[in-house]
Amino acid sequence: MSNYTFEKENIIILENPDRKPIYKALQSLRYKLTEHDNLLIFYAGHGTWMEDMKQGFWLPRGASGINDPSDWIPNSVIRDYLKAIRAKHILIVADACFSGGLFKVRSVSDRPQVAMEKIYELPSRKAITSGSLKTVPDRSVFLEYLVKRLRENKDGFIDAQKLFVSLREAVVNNSPTNQTPLYGAISETGDEGGDFVFVKRP
Repeated sequence: MSNYTFEKENIIILENPDRKPIYKALQSLRYKLTEHDNLLIFYAGHGTWMEDMKQGFWLPRGASGINDPSDWIPNSVIRDYLKAIRAKHILIVADACFSGGLFKVRSVSDRPQVAMEKIYELPSRKAITSGSLKTVPDRSVFLEYLVKRLRENKDGFIDAQKLFVSLREAVVNNSPTNQTPLYGAISETGDEGGDFVFVKRP
């Protein structure tokens, strides 16, 4: 990501965190970010889906088994934080099993050509997930093509939807389980139709 305008002092890395550091990081972003900021959250880890609750969960380090959800992080909590964080644009990229259900993603059909200024003007809460309500392979084909597309991008700007479109077919065609990435608005969090824009360094 060094090719893009993510400054080192603004990057928070949580290496194999348990539940507490994730909550603390989300809480700090509530107070730190303003409507002039953009936020990218990348989650690579375990996830699960409870069909009877219609709820997805992150399973951080130390999470107990299926009969003890006390250390899990519900997607409803993530959505609540996304509503509270005041950043203009938020994009979650999730590479995890059942990630399509983690954020209650509502798919967005291809939009017509819209000027980048218009995309950036409207607030957004979007997600790109490595799959839907299924397990995904341990070797991440999704991550491989995500990094490849960002590295090979020649444009000064690329929005999340264009990034997704550029990698979706490659992931489907090269995944041993035919995993299908998803992109869409995160429901009930303040999305107004804009999008997160990756800006390349000059």
